[in-house]
Amino acid sequence: MSQAMNALEDIFRASFETITLQRQGAVARVTLARPELRNAFNEKAIAELTEAFSALAKLADLRVVVLAAQGKAFCAGADLNWMKAMACYSWDDNHADAARLAHMLWTLYSCPVPVVARVQGDAYAGGVGLLSACDVVVAADSAGFCLSEAKLGLLPATIAPYVVRALGAQASRRYFVTAERFSAAEALRLGLVHEMAPAEALDTRVEALVTAIVANGPAAVRACKKLVQDVAHAPITPELRDDTARRIADIRASDEGREGVQSFLARRVPAWLAGEGA
Repeated sequence: MSQAMNALEDIFRASFETITLQRQGAVARVTLARPELRNAFNEKAIAELTEAFSALAKLADLRVVVLAAQGKAFCAGADLNWMKAMACYSWDDNHADAARLAHMLWTLYSCPVPVVARVQGDAYAGGVGLLSACDVVVAADSAGFCLSEAKLGLLPATIAPYVVRALGAQASRRYFVTAERFSAAEALRLGLVHEMAPAEALDTRVEALVTAIVANGPAAVRACKKLVQDVAHAPITPELRDDTARRIADIRASDEGREGVQSFLARRVPAWLAGEGA
């Protein structure tokens, strides 16, 4: 392993207070670790999540990240002590504080490999924002969701770009202004959650998705994630059509693309699964 790669791998030996970070082969696991506080955010948690995902983004051989949480709740939003401190903030302090949360969410959303959220319990306010920034969300059927900011005279501003993309504009218009709690079944119906499972089957479903992702071409998976982000809200212009044609040409001409097609036609395991590299 090169010196540069050793430096990147140091993140797995770092001492965190609010999260745990582990790696098993091509899979990293980030776990919110404040169960006694329902994994609520504070400045430290935001900083540590930012640090972790910034480091994970630089690992060339990483294939997928699982975001999970300890305890009964996935994430209850803002920590009460943190909120008390914010009550004395100036506008500049509030802006700087919100900017750190916005940066953390962007760091997660822009992670080059897919992030799978394992939602074992309730997600409120910023917790909904956190899972909305993930690529795949699997929730326990007992989990509840709430965009509760309006109850406090606030609004879900920093999480809105991710929640509106995940939940949809129409449902967001309702749940932003009513601050109602909704069930995992409703979250599934609305598309915020991709799969719902009984608590005892949650890990099985998460691992099945992780296995499916790791079975695919590593470069293709990264390119697929970026493709969705780039084209989801873009007008279908001649420039976009040419861009998509260039993307498929690039990957068809790549070593991995050639290996994938050749292994399929030859009915053999592709090199990235055979441990030979692509």
